Amino acid sequence: MTTLKSRLQEDLTTAIRARDELTSSTLRLTLTAITKEEVGGKTARELSDDEVQKVIAKEAKKRREAAEAFAQGGRTESAEREKAEGAILDAYLPQQLSDGELNAVVGQAVEEAKAAGAEGPRAMGAVMKIVNPKVAGRAEGGRVAATVKRLLAG
Repeated sequence: MTTLKSRLQEDLTTAIRARDELTSSTLRLTLTAITKEEVGGKTARELSDDEVQKVIAKEAKKRREAAEAFAQGGRTESAEREKAEGAILDAYLPQQLSDGELNAVVGQAVEEAKAAGAEGPRAMGAVMKIVNPKVAGRAEGGRVAATVKRLLAG
């Protein structure tokens, strides 16, 4: 078992013993999503820590989107629960890049792409190819794409 997955299992056991319903239900759902990913496809396999981290990131993103939807629908109690679940999952993810750090990484990638001959909005794909490996897991794709568009436009 990977170290991240075993940490989730241990934290689940601790949360159950402490009768922490929010944490235990969140970790159960996350472990279920990990198991589903492991048995999906043609053959069952064990996920690496990076793959487990991607599943956790996907689950955290679901929580943020659900919290937004609940807030827009006027269901503040449900929105607060989704935000709390997202905060629990964020503890298992690497520290997100600040806007300044993201701008610096994207700015450097834009310069590299321009040096290679890519110009204007059409350079989006080339810049994203450079940026994605550098920020993998530390910034959401939508946020990265918005920063790339902004820097390419201006």
